[in-house]
Amino acid sequence: MRVTGREDSSYYLRQGAFSELGGHAAAVASLPSEVSALCRVVQGLLLHDHFGLLLYGEPPDRLRTASRATLPVSRRLDAVLAADGRSLAEARPALERSIGTCRDFALLLSAMLRHKDVPARVRCGFADYFNDAGYEDHWVCEYWGEAEGRWHLADPELDEEHHAALGIDFDSADLPDGRFLRACQAWRLCRSGTVEPRRFGHGADRGAWLIAVNLARDLLALRKREVSAWDSWRDIGVEHRALDGAALDLFDRFADLAEEATGLSPPGSAEAALGSRLETPFWRAA
Repeated sequence: MRVTGREDSSYYLRQGAFSELGGHAAAVASLPSEVSALCRVVQGLLLHDHFGLLLYGEPPDRLRTASRATLPVSRRLDAVLAADGRSLAEARPALERSIGTCRDFALLLSAMLRHKDVPARVRCGFADYFNDAGYEDHWVCEYWGEAEGRWHLADPELDEEHHAALGIDFDSADLPDGRFLRACQAWRLCRSGTVEPRRFGHGADRGAWLIAVNLARDLLALRKREVSAWDSWRDIGVEHRALDGAALDLFDRFADLAEEATGLSPPGSAEAALGSRLETPFWRAA
């Protein structure tokens, strides 16, 4: 594997706390290695907690009330196989799959790719293909293309039903530039005045403050911290949604760090005061 300078070329091959396979390593090893094929495997195991319930007919009550908490991959696969002990390569009926969010899809694909000796990581940002309102809060998987020496993006949530319903005409295993924006890209566009901050959000919640949340979550995910205190962003009161100059400067620094992660090494550790600000969401620090 290509190593540039002092890069830790194995960092994104090693599993993190949430991507460990536990007792499922042999089952994953038996799966195909191609990214597109692994996307189909993930789609056959998981059902998205929003779009999945819209696309596949009337869901049973258990799916409507299922937890949307992100699960460690080992626990997710425990649940999948407890419900249906067939090979992971066999797609479950849609309404019998395990309920998850876009982050669960991205995390499961990342874990599988790492086990296949492909560096992979989860990215948090915004996608433009879910609605006409702008860029929607979203998570995808980023994987290393050794031949090209660069990262590619895959959205394993986008199965054939999503393609049909959303009019998607691109390869969801290798997203074209601009269809998904990493949070640092969204932040730069808004800071430069190129795009209005309210184009970015989650449903009715939109603006620079939510881009900032995803910027912190993305930076943590680059350090294999896919779940964090920033996930409680729904608790943010109106009084904390206006970012002052100090906050803007802080998130500019977060963007700097995220933009360092163009190679196989993680971004530089956020030490001292910057590190504490990354650990503590701004609405809790106030």
